[in-house]
Parts: sequence; structure tokens; C-alpha cells
Amino acid sequence: MTPLNFKDTRSGFGEALLQIGKENPDVFALCADLTGSLKMDAFKKEFPERFIQTGIAEANMLGISAGLALSGKIPFCGSFAVFVTGRVYDQIRMVVAYSNLNVKIIASHAGITVGEDGATHQILEDIGLMKMLPNMTVINTCDFNQTKAATLAIAKHVGPVYLRFGRPVVPNFTPENQPFEIGKAQLLKEGTDVTIIATGHLVWEALVAAEQLKEKNIDAEVINIHTIKPLDEAAILKSIRKTKCVVTAEEHLRNGGLGDSIAQLLARELPTPMEMVAVNDHFGESGTPEQLMQKYGLDAAHVVLAVKKVLGRI
Repeated sequence: MTPLNFKDTRSGFGEALLQIGKENPDVFALCADLTGSLKMDAFKKEFPERFIQTGIAEANMLGISAGLALSGKIPFCGSFAVFVTGRVYDQIRMVVAYSNLNVKIIASHAGITVGEDGATHQILEDIGLMKMLPNMTVINTCDFNQTKAATLAIAKHVGPVYLRFGRPVVPNFTPENQPFEIGKAQLLKEGTDVTIIATGHLVWEALVAAEQLKEKNIDAEVINIHTIKPLDEAAILKSIRKTKCVVTAEEHLRNGGLGDSIAQLLARELPTPMEMVAVNDHFGESGTPEQLMQKYGLDAAHVVLAVKKVLGRI
């Protein structure tokens, strides 16, 4: 199973932002002094009158975005995930989510794959922070093509959205020009023995793990949950009713992430043996993305181990 190419997910956002800027004059872009990192350069060059550089003032950026939304514009405000959530949670909660404003919060450089920037920049709790807010839609994409498709989709969605993606170059394996339906899971591989549900960078690792499990005569079903809220509960329950066990995989803390949401669903509807591949109550550290994914147990090998463990509990 070889991907066609490798690209960074943030570039998918940048391409889509430029496209929707051309299609809709109401689209604005705001950035907190990280224009190049967020791949907003092309939009800034093409539409300087619709680009706002707020500097390192994230709270102000969210306030301006709220004002734009109230005037009928569609603001995309972006920064590193750690800054656009942790520094401005009060503004997101009180001004954007509570008021149900049409603000798109764009979070790049999420998770430990920020790498050498270290623990201060490697936010691992942002999905939990965002999914707990009423009215907020939470999306975590897996590759370049999907990030581009998600950006195009949220431009048409009315309401606050948190879009999360990363910095590193990763396999680009989903279809080009794919349809993106908010809140709809993607069945990437059918299987009968175990369900692997992954999000973000861990989707590719889940597919690699499924190939390795196949060599051991274990038939894994792989589901991509790009929308963590609203969660596609029907698709998840349908798969787990068939396989009778589940492994979740995500570049996030175990508490508050995708696995947490699925565990709550299963506790209510279908108690099931479950294992979670995630960071276990720990901050990150400096290192290459590959080193950190391995150390914190977020690679395909650890997905395989989790599958073996959950199968032993049936």
C-alpha cells in the first residue's frame, strides 16, 4: 500500500482558502503573525483588502472575526493550534460559540508532530476543549486532499467551526477533489474482526496497521472520523456491532479526544471491548515527528498491539 505522494496538510488549507476567496467576496482571512506557516500568503497577495494581520494578538483576532461575522462576512482566523485555542478560550466560548457566529477557527501545527518546537507548541488537548463547546463543529483532517476538501466545505457551513491540521509532510492518500460531508464517517477498509477508528495523522497509521494485521489473518475494518463533532454515531455503531471490538487512534490526549467520545457512545448504546491509541496524560517534548510518534505510541506498530490486546478481551 503505497501513497501517491506526500504533502503537508496545511498546504491543502492554503490552496482551498485562495479558491474560496476567488469564489466568494465575503470570505476574509485573519492571521496572528504566522501567515507563511498557515499558508495564507497566496490569499494575502490576491486579496490584500480582505486579509487582516493582527499580530501576536489572538484574542483581538477572534474579536475582529466575530465583528466580521456579525456583518455578514465569513472570517477564517488562523494560528498554531496551541495559540488559537489555549490563549483565546474565553473569546471562543463567550463571543463565538455562545453567540453561534459564523467564524472558522483554523488550527495548524497541532499535536506532537510539531516536532522540535517542543511541548509548549504541541497542544494535545485542543479537540477536547473545542468539542465541549455547544454549537462548535470540530474537524480533524488526515491528508492534503482532505484538508482542502474540508476547507471548501466549512466555507459553506453556517456556524462556528474548528478545523485542525498539521505541519509535517505526510502521505496524501485520499482522492483528489473528493466530496466532504461534515459529520459523515469514511469507511476506508471493510473488515470483520476488529474496528479501527482513527482521525488526523493516525488514519494512515491505521491503514498501515490493517495491512500488517492482514498478514496475521486478522481482518480489520478502518474508519476515518474526520468530523469529531458532530460524531457519526450510526456508522460507528454499525461497524462495532459487526466486529464486536474497537481500537481508536488519534494524535491527542486520551482524555477528551475521539476515543473519549466513542467510549461515551458505547457506554450508552453498546458496551464493547475497547482500546485507545493516544497520548496518556503527558506533555510532549522536542524531537522529530517520527521519534515522537514512536515514543508516545502513536504509530502503526502500537495500533497493531492495541488490536491484539482488544481481541484478547472478547
